[in-house]
Amino acid sequence: MELRQLQYFIAICEELHFTRAAEKMGVSPPNVSQQIRRLEEELGVLLFDRIGKTIVLTEAGAILHEHGAAALGHLQQANDAINDLKQMQGGSLSIGVLPGDADLMFNALLLNLHQTYPTLSLSLLETMKVTEQVLDRSIDIGVTIGPVIDERLTSIPLFHEEFSLAVSKNDPLAAENFIPLNRLFSLKLVMFPPDHQCRKLIDRFCMDKGGKIQPHIVTTTLSSLLQMVQSGVGACVLPRLLLDNLHNTDIKVVHLRNPTPSQDVCLIYRRDRYVGYAMRMFIKTLKAYIEAANNQAKSS
Repeated sequence: MELRQLQYFIAICEELHFTRAAEKMGVSPPNVSQQIRRLEEELGVLLFDRIGKTIVLTEAGAILHEHGAAALGHLQQANDAINDLKQMQGGSLSIGVLPGDADLMFNALLLNLHQTYPTLSLSLLETMKVTEQVLDRSIDIGVTIGPVIDERLTSIPLFHEEFSLAVSKNDPLAAENFIPLNRLFSLKLVMFPPDHQCRKLIDRFCMDKGGKIQPHIVTTTLSSLLQMVQSGVGACVLPRLLLDNLHNTDIKVVHLRNPTPSQDVCLIYRRDRYVGYAMRMFIKTLKAYIEAANNQAKSS
């Protein structure tokens, strides 16, 4: 059995389509078909049942898929480890975050990471498909809403994120320490659009309370939301950790209760991925950043 044959076989298992597998591997479909036939002849079994244009794994194919994927994973880890060693504490890392999270946390974090580890090459991608892109290896590591339960992934809890109301210091609500969640139904709000992950969370909590918010203005830009809050255009629901660390005296934070909107945030990466220097330093820096932000919020 040749490594190339095993790679073609795994690609077909992932795509369940010979042509798409060939495109993924950058070769012609006849080449893939020929290699799979040779592999089946060598093993003396059929690996796929072909029903028209549909293909499914045979029992023998399923066995080879399980062990073959593990073998390729080990080889990839060895390659990553050697590359990591060769780069002598350098390396690259692609990070996927949900839309809005880059503004909320990661711009400052990446600046800190670059200043501390200038040899690292970093890229940040906002995507609604964090888990999917970690699984298909288009990004190395992801930060998303937990829990994420998938045996192919390692998931590390980061923090429990609560949401509060941001109002102008001149708003009558600025005198309140907290308000019930259902007060949002009657407030003039500026918010992210309905497809934004922060907005989805607030909408879900409001729906559970039997109501719905009607924002006066929606925008995808965090800076615009904060400017409108500061100017008194409307109030906005945002992560408490973000608001506590703004240190903007023109914005007052009002707690939301009964209930308090919240979510768990976790970090994910493929279990079969080699955790190299770049990833280790990112995880270390991220945890330290969150701990410092939480401590600062508690002391303020």
